[in-house]
Amino acid sequence: MCGIVGILGKEPVAEGIVEALKRLEYRGYDSAGVATIESGRIERRRAPGKLRNLEAKLREEPLAGLTGIGHTRWATHGAANETNAHPHAAGDVVIVHNGIIENFRELKDELAAEGTKFDTQTDTEVVAHLIDRERRNGKAPRDAVRDVLKRLDGAFALAILFKSEDNLLIGARKGSPLAIGHGNGEMFLGSDAIALAPFTNRVTYLEEGDWTVLTRTSCEIYDAKNRKAERPMNFSQASSMMVDKGNHRHFMAKEIEEQPEVVGHTLAEYIDFSERAVRVPEGLDFDFKSLTRLTITACGTASYAGLASKYWFEKIARLPAEVDIASEFRYREAPLPKDGLAIVISQSGETADTLAALRYCKSQGQQTIAIVNVPESTIAREAGLALRTFAGPEIGVASTKAFTCQLSALACLAILAAKLRGTITREQEKQLVGALIEAPRHMAEILKEEKHISEVAREIARARDVLYLGRGINFPIALEGALKLKEISYIHAEGYAAGELKHGPIALVDENVPVIVIAPRDELYEKTISNMEEVAARGGKIVRIVRKADNHRNCRARSVFGRNQKKRARLFGRVA
Repeated sequence: MCGIVGILGKEPVAEGIVEALKRLEYRGYDSAGVATIESGRIERRRAPGKLRNLEAKLREEPLAGLTGIGHTRWATHGAANETNAHPHAAGDVVIVHNGIIENFRELKDELAAEGTKFDTQTDTEVVAHLIDRERRNGKAPRDAVRDVLKRLDGAFALAILFKSEDNLLIGARKGSPLAIGHGNGEMFLGSDAIALAPFTNRVTYLEEGDWTVLTRTSCEIYDAKNRKAERPMNFSQASSMMVDKGNHRHFMAKEIEEQPEVVGHTLAEYIDFSERAVRVPEGLDFDFKSLTRLTITACGTASYAGLASKYWFEKIARLPAEVDIASEFRYREAPLPKDGLAIVISQSGETADTLAALRYCKSQGQQTIAIVNVPESTIAREAGLALRTFAGPEIGVASTKAFTCQLSALACLAILAAKLRGTITREQEKQLVGALIEAPRHMAEILKEEKHISEVAREIARARDVLYLGRGINFPIALEGALKLKEISYIHAEGYAAGELKHGPIALVDENVPVIVIAPRDELYEKTISNMEEVAARGGKIVRIVRKADNHRNCRARSVFGRNQKKRARLFGRVA
Protein backbone atom coordinates (compact mmCIF):
# COMPACT_ATOMS: atom_id res chain seq x y z
CA MET A 1 0.00 0.00 0.00
CA CYS A 2 1.19 3.50 -0.78
CA GLY A 3 1.20 6.27 1.85
CA ILE A 4 -0.24 9.77 1.39
CA VAL A 5 0.33 12.95 3.41
CA GLY A 6 -0.82 16.49 2.66
CA ILE A 7 -0.35 19.70 4.68
CA LEU A 8 -1.70 23.23 4.47
CA GLY A 9 0.68 24.74 7.00
CA LYS A 10 1.92 27.93 8.61
CA GLU A 11 5.60 27.04 8.15
CA PRO A 12 7.57 25.10 5.54
CA VAL A 13 5.97 21.65 5.34
CA ALA A 14 8.54 19.38 3.64
CA GLU A 15 10.20 18.17 6.85
CA GLY A 16 6.84 17.48 8.52
CA ILE A 17 5.64 15.55 5.48
CA VAL A 18 8.73 13.32 5.53
CA GLU A 19 8.32 12.65 9.26
CA ALA A 20 4.68 11.70 8.67
CA LEU A 21 5.70 9.42 5.80
CA LYS A 22 8.07 7.61 8.15
CA ARG A 23 5.04 6.65 10.20
CA LEU A 24 3.59 5.01 7.07
CA GLU A 25 6.67 2.92 6.29
CA TYR A 26 4.91 -0.15 7.69
CA ARG A 27 2.72 -0.09 4.55
CA GLY A 28 5.74 -0.95 2.39
CA TYR A 29 7.24 1.22 -0.39
CA ASP A 30 9.99 1.42 -2.99
CA SER A 31 10.26 5.19 -3.65
CA ALA A 32 9.16 8.45 -2.07
CA GLY A 33 8.62 12.08 -2.92
CA VAL A 34 7.41 15.50 -1.79
CA ALA A 35 5.96 18.46 -3.72
CA THR A 36 5.30 21.99 -2.46
CA ILE A 37 3.79 25.12 -3.95
CA GLU A 38 6.27 28.03 -3.98
CA SER A 39 5.45 31.41 -5.56
CA GLY A 40 3.04 29.88 -8.04
CA ARG A 41 5.42 27.03 -8.97
CA ILE A 42 5.35 23.30 -8.31
CA GLU A 43 8.61 22.16 -6.72
CA ARG A 44 9.22 18.40 -6.45
CA ARG A 45 11.87 16.20 -4.84
CA ARG A 46 11.70 12.46 -5.48
CA ALA A 47 13.99 9.48 -4.89
CA PRO A 48 13.90 5.70 -5.32
CA GLY A 49 14.49 3.47 -2.31
CA LYS A 50 14.20 4.46 1.33
CA LEU A 51 13.07 7.77 2.79
CA ARG A 52 16.65 8.52 3.78
CA ASN A 53 17.38 8.96 0.07
CA LEU A 54 14.63 11.56 -0.16
CA GLU A 55 15.93 13.26 2.98
CA ALA A 56 19.39 13.49 1.42
CA LYS A 57 17.93 15.13 -1.66
CA LEU A 58 15.98 17.60 0.47
CA ARG A 59 19.17 18.54 2.34
CA GLU A 60 20.82 19.34 -1.00
CA GLU A 61 17.75 21.05 -2.46
CA PRO A 62 15.44 22.26 0.35
CA LEU A 63 11.77 23.06 -0.20
CA ALA A 64 10.32 26.20 1.40
CA GLY A 65 6.62 25.89 0.50
CA LEU A 66 3.89 26.12 3.15
CA THR A 67 1.58 23.86 1.10
CA GLY A 68 2.66 20.36 0.15
CA ILE A 69 1.91 16.70 -0.46
CA GLY A 70 4.09 13.62 0.01
CA HIS A 71 3.98 9.97 -0.93
CA THR A 72 5.59 6.58 -0.44
CA ARG A 73 5.03 4.40 -3.51
CA TRP A 74 4.62 0.65 -3.88
CA ALA A 75 5.12 0.16 -7.62
CA THR A 76 2.12 -1.17 -9.57
CA HIS A 77 2.49 0.59 -12.93
CA GLY A 78 6.08 1.13 -14.02
CA ALA A 79 9.45 0.46 -12.43
CA ALA A 80 10.51 1.69 -9.00
CA ASN A 81 12.60 4.69 -10.07
CA GLU A 82 12.67 8.45 -9.66
CA THR A 83 10.70 9.08 -12.84
CA ASN A 84 7.76 6.99 -11.69
CA ALA A 85 7.94 8.17 -8.07
CA HIS A 86 5.13 10.44 -6.87
CA PRO A 87 4.12 13.28 -6.79
CA HIS A 88 3.23 13.58 -10.50
CA ALA A 89 2.60 16.90 -12.18
CA ALA A 90 0.75 18.06 -15.27
CA GLY A 91 0.32 21.76 -16.03
CA ASP A 92 -1.40 23.36 -13.04
CA VAL A 93 -1.80 20.07 -11.15
CA VAL A 94 0.35 17.97 -8.82
CA ILE A 95 -1.02 14.75 -7.38
CA VAL A 96 -0.28 11.69 -5.22
CA HIS A 97 -2.26 8.49 -5.41
CA ASN A 98 -2.74 5.25 -3.49
CA GLY A 99 -4.39 2.36 -5.32
CA ILE A 100 -5.04 1.36 -8.92
CA ILE A 101 -6.98 3.16 -11.68
CA GLU A 102 -8.36 0.15 -13.51
CA ASN A 103 -9.39 2.00 -16.67
CA PHE A 104 -6.22 4.10 -16.99
CA ARG A 105 -5.25 2.61 -20.39
CA GLU A 106 -8.50 3.70 -21.96
CA LEU A 107 -8.13 7.18 -20.45
CA LYS A 108 -4.47 7.39 -21.46
CA ASP A 109 -5.30 6.48 -25.06
CA GLU A 110 -7.94 9.21 -25.08
CA LEU A 111 -5.42 11.81 -23.89
CA ALA A 112 -2.72 10.57 -26.24
CA ALA A 113 -5.08 10.96 -29.18
CA GLU A 114 -5.33 14.64 -28.23
CA GLY A 115 -1.56 15.00 -28.27
CA THR A 116 -0.79 14.62 -24.55
CA LYS A 117 2.78 13.49 -23.82
CA PHE A 118 3.49 11.32 -20.79
CA ASP A 119 6.67 11.34 -18.74
CA THR A 120 5.98 8.19 -16.71
CA GLN A 121 4.49 4.70 -16.94
CA THR A 122 2.06 5.30 -14.08
CA ASP A 123 -1.71 5.40 -13.94
CA THR A 124 -1.41 8.40 -11.59
CA GLU A 125 -0.03 10.71 -14.26
CA VAL A 126 -3.13 10.03 -16.35
CA VAL A 127 -5.31 11.46 -13.56
CA ALA A 128 -3.12 14.56 -13.33
CA HIS A 129 -3.48 15.19 -17.07
CA LEU A 130 -7.24 14.64 -16.95
CA ILE A 131 -7.64 17.24 -14.20
CA ASP A 132 -5.29 19.65 -15.99
CA ARG A 133 -7.34 19.29 -19.16
CA GLU A 134 -10.46 20.29 -17.27
CA ARG A 135 -8.58 23.28 -15.83
CA ARG A 136 -7.48 24.38 -19.31
CA ASN A 137 -11.12 24.19 -20.33
CA GLY A 138 -11.87 26.86 -17.75
CA LYS A 139 -13.15 24.80 -14.79
CA ALA A 140 -12.39 25.73 -11.20
CA PRO A 141 -10.19 23.23 -9.30
CA ARG A 142 -13.04 21.60 -7.36
CA ASP A 143 -15.18 21.28 -10.49
CA ALA A 144 -12.29 19.80 -12.44
CA VAL A 145 -11.67 17.17 -9.76
CA ARG A 146 -15.38 16.40 -9.38
CA ASP A 147 -15.78 15.73 -13.11
CA VAL A 148 -12.66 13.59 -13.37
CA LEU A 149 -13.59 11.45 -10.36
CA LYS A 150 -16.73 10.34 -12.22
CA ARG A 151 -14.55 8.76 -14.87
CA LEU A 152 -12.17 6.79 -12.66
CA ASP A 153 -12.70 3.07 -12.07
CA GLY A 154 -10.80 1.18 -9.38
CA ALA A 155 -9.82 1.58 -5.76
CA PHE A 156 -7.86 4.70 -4.94
CA ALA A 157 -7.14 7.66 -2.70
CA LEU A 158 -5.94 10.99 -4.10
CA ALA A 159 -4.40 14.18 -2.74
CA ILE A 160 -4.25 17.07 -5.22
CA LEU A 161 -2.68 20.53 -5.24
CA PHE A 162 -2.81 23.35 -7.80
CA LYS A 163 0.16 25.66 -8.36
CA SER A 164 -2.20 28.64 -8.69
CA GLU A 165 -3.86 27.88 -5.32
CA ASP A 166 -1.58 27.73 -2.27
CA ASN A 167 -4.52 27.56 0.14
CA LEU A 168 -6.27 24.57 -1.38
CA LEU A 169 -5.89 20.81 -0.93
CA ILE A 170 -8.37 18.36 -2.44
CA GLY A 171 -8.62 14.71 -1.41
CA ALA A 172 -10.76 11.80 -2.59
CA ARG A 173 -11.22 8.16 -1.64
CA LYS A 174 -12.77 5.15 -3.30
CA GLY A 175 -11.77 1.85 -1.77
CA SER A 176 -8.57 3.20 -0.17
CA PRO A 177 -8.55 5.03 3.19
CA LEU A 178 -8.06 8.76 3.65
CA ALA A 179 -8.38 10.90 6.78
CA ILE A 180 -8.56 14.65 7.44
CA GLY A 181 -6.63 16.17 10.34
CA HIS A 182 -7.97 19.43 11.82
CA GLY A 183 -5.41 21.92 13.12
CA ASN A 184 -5.48 25.54 14.24
CA GLY A 185 -5.10 27.52 11.03
CA GLU A 186 -3.72 24.35 9.42
CA MET A 187 -5.25 21.30 7.75
CA PHE A 188 -3.85 17.86 7.09
CA LEU A 189 -4.61 14.85 4.93
CA GLY A 190 -3.23 11.34 5.46
CA SER A 191 -3.67 7.66 4.70
CA ASP A 192 -4.40 7.00 8.36
CA ALA A 193 -4.45 8.62 11.79
CA ILE A 194 -0.95 7.34 12.61
CA ALA A 195 0.48 9.70 9.99
CA LEU A 196 -1.54 12.63 11.33
CA ALA A 197 -0.83 12.02 15.02
CA PRO A 198 2.18 14.40 15.29
CA PHE A 199 0.03 17.28 14.06
CA THR A 200 -3.43 16.74 15.56
CA ASN A 201 -5.68 14.27 17.33
CA ARG A 202 -8.83 15.68 15.70
CA VAL A 203 -9.54 13.41 12.76
CA THR A 204 -12.39 13.00 10.28
CA TYR A 205 -12.49 9.79 8.24
CA LEU A 206 -13.76 10.07 4.70
CA GLU A 207 -16.34 7.46 3.84
CA GLU A 208 -16.49 5.42 0.65
CA GLY A 209 -16.84 7.69 -2.38
CA ASP A 210 -16.24 10.92 -0.41
CA TRP A 211 -14.08 13.77 -1.63
CA THR A 212 -13.03 16.86 0.28
CA VAL A 213 -11.99 20.46 -0.36
CA LEU A 214 -9.67 21.83 2.31
CA THR A 215 -8.29 25.28 3.10
CA ARG A 216 -6.36 26.25 6.19
CA THR A 217 -9.59 27.25 7.95
CA SER A 218 -12.31 25.16 6.28
CA CYS A 219 -13.27 21.63 5.36
CA GLU A 220 -16.02 20.72 2.89
CA ILE A 221 -16.92 17.09 2.27
CA TYR A 222 -18.98 15.73 -0.62
CA ASP A 223 -20.34 12.21 -0.97
CA ALA A 224 -20.20 9.93 -4.01
CA LYS A 225 -23.23 11.75 -5.49
CA ASN A 226 -21.53 15.13 -5.00
CA ARG A 227 -23.90 16.15 -2.21
CA LYS A 228 -22.49 18.04 0.76
CA ALA A 229 -21.96 15.62 3.62
CA GLU A 230 -21.29 15.81 7.34
CA ARG A 231 -18.78 13.35 8.76
CA PRO A 232 -18.04 13.15 12.48
CA MET A 233 -14.82 14.43 13.97
CA ASN A 234 -13.08 11.84 16.12
CA PHE A 235 -10.41 12.24 18.75
CA SER A 236 -7.83 9.76 17.53
CA GLN A 237 -6.05 7.41 19.92
CA ALA A 238 -3.09 7.06 17.56
CA SER A 239 0.12 7.83 19.43
CA SER A 240 1.97 11.01 18.59
CA MET A 241 5.18 9.22 19.54
CA MET A 242 7.19 7.77 16.69
CA VAL A 243 7.25 3.97 16.93
CA ASP A 244 10.85 2.79 17.24
CA LYS A 245 12.71 -0.52 17.26
CA GLY A 246 14.02 -0.17 20.81
CA ASN A 247 16.94 -2.56 21.30
CA HIS A 248 15.93 -4.78 18.40
CA ARG A 249 17.67 -5.00 15.02
CA HIS A 250 14.44 -4.46 13.11
CA PHE A 251 10.72 -4.01 13.66
CA MET A 252 9.82 -7.60 12.92
CA ALA A 253 12.09 -8.86 15.71
CA LYS A 254 10.53 -6.34 18.09
CA GLU A 255 7.01 -7.38 17.12
CA ILE A 256 7.77 -11.07 17.54
CA GLU A 257 9.05 -10.28 21.04
CA GLU A 258 5.87 -8.32 21.84
CA GLN A 259 3.56 -11.27 21.20
CA PRO A 260 3.14 -12.54 24.78
CA GLU A 261 2.11 -9.05 25.91
CA VAL A 262 -0.25 -8.15 23.07
CA VAL A 263 -1.88 -11.58 22.99
CA GLY A 264 -2.49 -11.16 26.72
CA HIS A 265 -4.10 -7.77 26.11
CA THR A 266 -6.34 -9.22 23.40
CA LEU A 267 -7.41 -12.15 25.55
CA ALA A 268 -8.16 -9.78 28.44
CA GLU A 269 -10.71 -8.01 26.25
CA TYR A 270 -12.75 -11.16 25.65
CA ILE A 271 -12.09 -13.32 28.70
CA ASP A 272 -12.95 -13.03 32.37
CA PHE A 273 -9.72 -14.43 33.80
CA SER A 274 -11.05 -14.92 37.31
CA GLU A 275 -14.16 -16.83 36.20
CA ARG A 276 -12.43 -18.53 33.27
CA ALA A 277 -15.31 -17.52 31.04
CA VAL A 278 -15.69 -15.77 27.70
CA ARG A 279 -17.44 -12.41 27.67
CA VAL A 280 -20.34 -11.56 25.37
CA PRO A 281 -19.15 -8.53 23.37
CA GLU A 282 -21.19 -5.36 23.64
CA GLY A 283 -23.23 -4.90 20.48
CA LEU A 284 -23.76 -8.59 19.70
CA ASP A 285 -27.36 -8.40 18.48
CA PHE A 286 -28.01 -11.80 16.91
CA ASP A 287 -28.51 -15.33 18.22
CA PHE A 288 -25.68 -17.77 17.51
CA LYS A 289 -28.19 -20.62 17.84
CA SER A 290 -30.06 -19.42 14.75
CA LEU A 291 -26.99 -19.47 12.52
CA THR A 292 -26.80 -22.14 9.85
CA ARG A 293 -23.47 -21.26 8.31
CA LEU A 294 -20.36 -19.20 8.85
CA THR A 295 -18.43 -17.50 6.03
CA ILE A 296 -14.90 -16.35 6.82
CA THR A 297 -12.95 -14.22 4.38
CA ALA A 298 -9.65 -12.34 4.49
CA CYS A 299 -6.37 -11.87 2.60
CA GLY A 300 -2.87 -13.24 3.15
CA THR A 301 -1.90 -14.03 6.72
CA ALA A 302 -5.35 -13.03 8.00
CA SER A 303 -6.90 -15.70 5.75
CA TYR A 304 -4.76 -18.34 7.47
CA ALA A 305 -6.00 -17.12 10.84
CA GLY A 306 -9.50 -17.56 9.45
CA LEU A 307 -8.70 -21.06 8.20
CA ALA A 308 -7.39 -22.04 11.63
CA SER A 309 -10.58 -20.75 13.23
CA LYS A 310 -12.68 -22.92 10.90
CA TYR A 311 -11.46 -25.97 12.84
CA TRP A 312 -12.56 -24.34 16.12
CA PHE A 313 -15.98 -23.20 14.94
CA GLU A 314 -16.80 -26.57 13.41
CA LYS A 315 -15.38 -28.80 16.12
CA ILE A 316 -16.30 -26.81 19.23
CA ALA A 317 -19.37 -24.82 18.17
CA ARG A 318 -20.63 -27.32 15.57
CA LEU A 319 -21.13 -24.45 13.14
CA PRO A 320 -20.40 -25.21 9.46
CA ALA A 321 -17.77 -22.79 8.20
CA GLU A 322 -16.41 -21.86 4.80
CA VAL A 323 -13.15 -19.94 4.37
CA ASP A 324 -12.38 -18.03 1.20
CA ILE A 325 -9.68 -15.61 0.06
CA ALA A 326 -11.31 -12.19 -0.17
CA SER A 327 -9.81 -11.37 -3.57
CA GLU A 328 -11.64 -14.42 -4.97
CA PHE A 329 -14.76 -14.33 -2.82
CA ARG A 330 -15.65 -10.74 -3.80
CA TYR A 331 -16.04 -11.74 -7.45
CA ARG A 332 -17.55 -15.21 -6.98
CA GLU A 333 -21.09 -14.05 -6.17
CA ALA A 334 -21.41 -16.93 -3.72
CA PRO A 335 -24.94 -17.80 -2.58
CA LEU A 336 -25.19 -17.13 1.14
CA PRO A 337 -27.88 -18.53 3.47
CA LYS A 338 -30.49 -16.35 5.12
CA ASP A 339 -29.31 -17.24 8.62
CA GLY A 340 -25.60 -16.77 8.02
CA LEU A 341 -22.74 -14.94 9.70
CA ALA A 342 -19.78 -13.50 7.84
CA ILE A 343 -16.49 -12.84 9.62
CA VAL A 344 -13.92 -10.65 7.89
CA ILE A 345 -10.37 -10.31 9.21
CA SER A 346 -7.98 -7.43 8.51
CA GLN A 347 -5.11 -6.00 10.54
CA SER A 348 -5.47 -2.52 9.07
CA GLY A 349 -9.22 -2.63 8.59
CA GLU A 350 -8.66 -1.11 5.14
CA THR A 351 -7.79 -4.13 2.96
CA ALA A 352 -9.64 -3.35 -0.26
CA ASP A 353 -10.64 -6.91 -1.20
CA THR A 354 -11.76 -7.70 2.35
CA LEU A 355 -13.81 -4.51 2.47
CA ALA A 356 -15.48 -5.44 -0.82
CA ALA A 357 -16.21 -8.92 0.57
CA LEU A 358 -17.77 -7.37 3.67
CA ARG A 359 -20.02 -5.19 1.56
CA TYR A 360 -21.11 -8.17 -0.53
CA CYS A 361 -21.98 -10.16 2.60
CA LYS A 362 -24.02 -7.24 3.93
CA SER A 363 -25.86 -6.99 0.61
CA GLN A 364 -26.78 -10.68 0.99
CA GLY A 365 -28.35 -10.13 4.40
CA GLN A 366 -25.55 -11.70 6.45
CA GLN A 367 -24.78 -10.77 10.02
CA THR A 368 -21.23 -9.42 10.00
CA ILE A 369 -18.31 -9.39 12.43
CA ALA A 370 -14.93 -7.82 11.72
CA ILE A 371 -11.68 -8.80 13.46
CA VAL A 372 -9.51 -5.68 13.14
CA ASN A 373 -6.53 -4.04 14.79
CA VAL A 374 -7.59 -0.48 13.98
CA PRO A 375 -10.96 0.36 15.59
CA GLU A 376 -11.39 3.56 13.55
CA SER A 377 -10.91 1.77 10.21
CA THR A 378 -13.44 1.52 7.40
CA ILE A 379 -14.06 -2.21 7.94
CA ALA A 380 -14.59 -1.66 11.67
CA ARG A 381 -17.08 1.12 10.97
CA GLU A 382 -19.04 -0.79 8.34
CA ALA A 383 -19.26 -4.20 10.03
CA GLY A 384 -22.21 -5.03 12.22
CA LEU A 385 -19.81 -5.75 15.09
CA ALA A 386 -16.10 -5.00 15.29
CA LEU A 387 -13.90 -7.10 17.58
CA ARG A 388 -10.59 -5.39 18.15
CA THR A 389 -7.23 -7.02 18.51
CA PHE A 390 -4.71 -5.19 20.66
CA ALA A 391 -1.54 -5.80 18.69
CA GLY A 392 -0.63 -2.12 18.52
CA PRO A 393 0.99 -0.66 15.40
CA GLU A 394 2.55 -3.37 13.25
CA ILE A 395 5.37 -1.72 11.34
CA GLY A 396 6.95 -4.84 9.88
CA VAL A 397 5.50 -5.65 6.45
CA ALA A 398 5.31 -9.36 7.30
CA SER A 399 2.61 -9.82 9.91
CA THR A 400 3.56 -11.53 13.18
CA LYS A 401 1.87 -10.25 16.32
CA ALA A 402 -1.28 -9.25 14.42
CA PHE A 403 -1.66 -12.89 13.32
CA THR A 404 -1.42 -14.33 16.82
CA CYS A 405 -3.79 -11.65 18.13
CA GLN A 406 -6.27 -12.54 15.38
CA LEU A 407 -6.04 -16.20 16.39
CA SER A 408 -6.64 -15.19 20.02
CA ALA A 409 -9.75 -13.16 19.21
CA LEU A 410 -11.10 -15.88 16.91
CA ALA A 411 -10.50 -18.57 19.54
CA CYS A 412 -12.48 -16.54 22.07
CA LEU A 413 -15.26 -16.03 19.55
CA ALA A 414 -15.40 -19.75 18.74
CA ILE A 415 -15.70 -20.60 22.44
CA LEU A 416 -18.42 -17.96 22.81
CA ALA A 417 -20.30 -19.42 19.83
CA ALA A 418 -20.07 -22.89 21.37
CA LYS A 419 -21.29 -21.56 24.72
CA LEU A 420 -24.26 -19.75 23.21
CA ARG A 421 -25.15 -22.70 20.95
CA GLY A 422 -25.01 -25.07 23.91
CA THR A 423 -22.37 -27.36 22.38
CA ILE A 424 -19.98 -27.17 25.35
CA THR A 425 -20.54 -27.44 29.09
CA ARG A 426 -19.47 -24.86 31.63
CA GLU A 427 -16.60 -27.15 32.64
CA GLN A 428 -15.42 -27.42 29.03
CA GLU A 429 -15.57 -23.63 28.72
CA LYS A 430 -13.32 -23.32 31.77
CA GLN A 431 -10.83 -25.80 30.29
CA LEU A 432 -10.69 -24.04 26.93
CA VAL A 433 -10.39 -20.58 28.45
CA GLY A 434 -7.75 -21.87 30.86
CA ALA A 435 -5.66 -23.08 27.92
CA LEU A 436 -5.92 -19.67 26.27
CA ILE A 437 -4.90 -17.90 29.48
CA GLU A 438 -1.68 -19.92 29.48
CA ALA A 439 -0.82 -19.03 25.86
CA PRO A 440 1.18 -15.84 26.61
CA ARG A 441 3.37 -17.72 29.09
CA HIS A 442 4.06 -20.47 26.58
CA MET A 443 4.91 -17.85 23.95
CA ALA A 444 7.45 -16.30 26.31
CA GLU A 445 9.02 -19.72 26.86
CA ILE A 446 9.34 -20.30 23.12
CA LEU A 447 11.05 -16.94 22.66
CA LYS A 448 13.75 -18.10 25.07
CA GLU A 449 14.71 -20.70 22.45
CA GLU A 450 15.94 -17.99 20.06
CA LYS A 451 19.54 -19.26 20.06
CA HIS A 452 18.52 -22.79 19.14
CA ILE A 453 16.02 -21.55 16.55
CA SER A 454 18.77 -19.40 15.00
CA GLU A 455 21.00 -22.47 14.62
CA VAL A 456 18.28 -24.31 12.72
CA ALA A 457 17.50 -21.20 10.66
CA ARG A 458 21.11 -20.94 9.51
CA GLU A 459 20.86 -24.45 8.10
CA ILE A 460 17.56 -23.74 6.36
CA ALA A 461 19.00 -20.54 4.86
CA ARG A 462 21.15 -22.68 2.56
CA ALA A 463 18.10 -24.25 0.92
CA ARG A 464 16.41 -23.14 -2.28
CA ASP A 465 13.13 -24.93 -1.50
CA VAL A 466 11.40 -25.71 1.79
CA LEU A 467 8.21 -27.65 2.53
CA TYR A 468 5.96 -27.17 5.57
CA LEU A 469 3.59 -29.93 6.69
CA GLY A 470 0.76 -29.99 9.22
CA ARG A 471 -2.48 -31.82 9.89
CA GLY A 472 -5.73 -30.43 11.23
CA ILE A 473 -5.34 -26.97 12.68
CA ASN A 474 -1.60 -27.20 12.05
CA PHE A 475 -2.23 -27.15 8.29
CA PRO A 476 -3.03 -23.40 8.20
CA ILE A 477 -0.06 -22.84 10.50
CA ALA A 478 2.10 -24.64 7.93
CA LEU A 479 0.72 -22.33 5.23
CA GLU A 480 1.55 -19.29 7.34
CA GLY A 481 5.05 -20.57 8.08
CA ALA A 482 5.73 -21.03 4.37
CA LEU A 483 4.39 -17.55 3.62
CA LYS A 484 6.68 -15.99 6.22
CA LEU A 485 9.75 -17.77 4.88
CA LYS A 486 8.95 -16.57 1.35
CA GLU A 487 8.32 -12.99 2.45
CA ILE A 488 11.39 -12.61 4.63
CA SER A 489 14.10 -14.83 3.11
CA TYR A 490 13.02 -15.05 -0.55
CA ILE A 491 13.37 -18.82 -0.29
CA HIS A 492 10.70 -20.73 -2.18
CA ALA A 493 8.46 -22.43 0.38
CA GLU A 494 5.12 -24.23 0.25
CA GLY A 495 2.76 -25.42 2.96
CA TYR A 496 0.78 -28.64 2.59
CA ALA A 497 -1.67 -30.74 4.54
CA ALA A 498 0.55 -33.61 5.66
CA GLY A 499 -1.89 -36.20 4.33
CA GLU A 500 -1.45 -34.75 0.83
CA LEU A 501 2.29 -35.37 0.81
CA LYS A 502 1.92 -38.55 -1.22
CA HIS A 503 -0.27 -36.79 -3.80
CA GLY A 504 2.53 -34.90 -5.51
CA PRO A 505 4.76 -32.95 -3.06
CA ILE A 506 6.73 -36.08 -2.09
CA ALA A 507 8.32 -35.91 -5.55
CA LEU A 508 10.11 -32.69 -4.50
CA VAL A 509 11.78 -34.21 -1.45
CA ASP A 510 15.49 -35.01 -1.50
CA GLU A 511 18.53 -34.38 0.68
CA ASN A 512 18.55 -30.69 -0.30
CA VAL A 513 14.97 -29.92 0.74
CA PRO A 514 14.25 -29.16 4.41
CA VAL A 515 10.79 -30.31 5.48
CA ILE A 516 9.37 -28.51 8.50
CA VAL A 517 6.74 -30.64 10.22
CA ILE A 518 4.38 -29.22 12.84
CA ALA A 519 3.77 -32.28 14.98
CA PRO A 520 2.46 -31.70 18.52
CA ARG A 521 1.24 -34.85 20.22
CA ASP A 522 -2.48 -34.73 19.43
CA GLU A 523 -5.05 -37.10 17.95
CA LEU A 524 -3.36 -36.84 14.54
CA TYR A 525 0.20 -37.22 15.82
CA GLU A 526 0.77 -40.82 14.67
CA LYS A 527 -0.48 -40.02 11.17
CA THR A 528 1.85 -37.03 10.97
CA ILE A 529 4.78 -39.20 12.11
CA SER A 530 3.93 -41.61 9.30
CA ASN A 531 4.29 -38.75 6.83
CA MET A 532 7.63 -37.83 8.38
CA GLU A 533 8.82 -41.40 7.78
CA GLU A 534 8.07 -40.93 4.07
CA VAL A 535 10.25 -37.82 4.04
CA ALA A 536 13.06 -39.57 5.94
CA ALA A 537 13.02 -42.46 3.46
CA ARG A 538 13.91 -39.98 0.71
CA GLY A 539 16.71 -38.33 2.68
CA GLY A 540 14.78 -35.13 3.41
CA LYS A 541 16.02 -32.81 6.15
CA ILE A 542 13.36 -32.84 8.84
CA VAL A 543 12.68 -30.08 11.35
CA ARG A 544 10.03 -31.04 13.88
CA ILE A 545 8.04 -28.43 15.80
CA VAL A 546 6.77 -30.31 18.83
CA ARG A 547 5.73 -30.08 22.45
CA LYS A 548 8.73 -29.85 24.74
CA ALA A 549 7.65 -32.84 26.80
CA ASP A 550 6.84 -35.10 23.85
CA ASN A 551 8.53 -38.50 23.63
CA HIS A 552 9.88 -39.15 20.13
CA ARG A 553 11.42 -42.56 20.62
CA ASN A 554 8.85 -44.12 18.32
CA CYS A 555 9.84 -41.84 15.45
CA ARG A 556 12.64 -43.06 13.15
CA ALA A 557 12.57 -39.85 11.06
CA ARG A 558 16.11 -38.54 10.80
CA SER A 559 17.80 -35.19 10.22
CA VAL A 560 20.94 -34.57 8.21
CA PHE A 561 21.65 -31.24 9.89
CA GLY A 562 24.87 -32.23 11.60
CA ARG A 563 26.30 -34.28 14.42
CA ASN A 564 23.78 -33.52 17.12
CA GLN A 565 20.94 -34.57 14.85
CA LYS A 566 18.20 -35.03 17.40
CA LYS A 567 18.72 -31.68 19.06
CA ARG A 568 19.12 -29.71 15.84
CA ALA A 569 16.15 -31.35 14.13
CA ARG A 570 13.67 -30.15 16.74
CA LEU A 571 12.19 -26.83 17.63
CA PHE A 572 10.74 -27.23 21.09
CA GLY A 573 7.62 -25.31 21.96
CA ARG A 574 4.47 -25.79 23.93
CA VAL A 575 1.10 -25.86 22.25
CA ALA A 576 -1.71 -24.42 24.40
